Amino acid sequence: MLNRRTMIRAALGVGCAGLLAPSPLFAALAGDDAADMAAFIAGLPKAEYHVHLEGTLEAEMKFALARRNGLQLPFADVAALKASYRYHDLPSFLAIYYDGMKVLLKEPDFYDLAYAYLAKAASQNVLYAEMFFDPQEHLKRGVAMADVIGGITRARTDAAAKLGIQSQLILCFVRDLSAESAMAALDAALPMKQYLVGVGLDSDEKGNPPSKFAAHFAKARAAGLKVTAHCDLNQENTLEHIRQAIVDIRVDRIDHGGNILQSPELMALAKAKNLYFTVCPTFSGTVQGEAPPVDVVRGMLDAGLNITINSDDPAYMASEYLNEVLVKAQHRSALTKAELVRMERNAFMAGWMDEGLRAACLAKLDAYAAAHGLLA
Repeated sequence: MLNRRTMIRAALGVGCAGLLAPSPLFAALAGDDAADMAAFIAGLPKAEYHVHLEGTLEAEMKFALARRNGLQLPFADVAALKASYRYHDLPSFLAIYYDGMKVLLKEPDFYDLAYAYLAKAASQNVLYAEMFFDPQEHLKRGVAMADVIGGITRARTDAAAKLGIQSQLILCFVRDLSAESAMAALDAALPMKQYLVGVGLDSDEKGNPPSKFAAHFAKARAAGLKVTAHCDLNQENTLEHIRQAIVDIRVDRIDHGGNILQSPELMALAKAKNLYFTVCPTFSGTVQGEAPPVDVVRGMLDAGLNITINSDDPAYMASEYLNEVLVKAQHRSALTKAELVRMERNAFMAGWMDEGLRAACLAKLDAYAAAHGLLA
């Protein structure tokens, strides 16, 4: 007899190759379980690693910061601003994203931004987060690195004390800016490296391979920082960029990285290195160029890769934070409760945290799984 997971996956048309169009059977099966699954996800202890702080800048806060800093936004109200969030690819998204952060000018702005995200995450039972920030975009507007890192660090401290959420900070190099400006940002941040856990690589990938920043990653690693890099979905030379990240840069994690499913050799290498992937299905859910297209979450899970689920830039993605992203991913990829627990176990194992905190987070996850009759 088919078990429920097999029935749901068959109704979806999901196999190792990917995701086909849902059938009417899926709606009937999913409808019965939707409320129960949403409640399970809400209570699930979670961690998040692929979230850009500037991408959590909600429209309401954008207006508030503009008023505080004497700026005039070219929108009548919040609704008009949100209506302007129209993008069809990575470059069109980034144009909106970078324009939005112009209201971030002073230390209290970065405090408010980071605290708001951490409060939201804590309300969704996120126990631990590692957050990206893009200092080059702020430095070129004359904002001091001390104000950026200082505001975020103060928010992290307050959120830990008041909300119980632990967090760390990852400095991202903006890959479509010059290598010189990235090095200048790293040099400005290194005197405050005690407030950082790692460095990353984000923004427009076209023509900007990981190798462009080899010296930056080496310098950061020598300073004791961890290393990750975006390998965005369906980009030019995407498999070569994944290879560079794994082999040449020797990353500790990969952000996105779904196109690895097109390369058995790279998948074997990632498994050998026990690499973790921070996947964001809201923006990067399907590997194109295949017939049929491959569902990233289902494909990576079935391939045995260490996948974690994350929100990316929720303020620009219908304000869908981790719980909302997980609910949609569960529906889309026919995830079982056991698979959701497995991915959060991956998340706690992927974190650049001290072992005492990791053990505490895993204990909470084990207790939650046991309470729901799931194997730890």
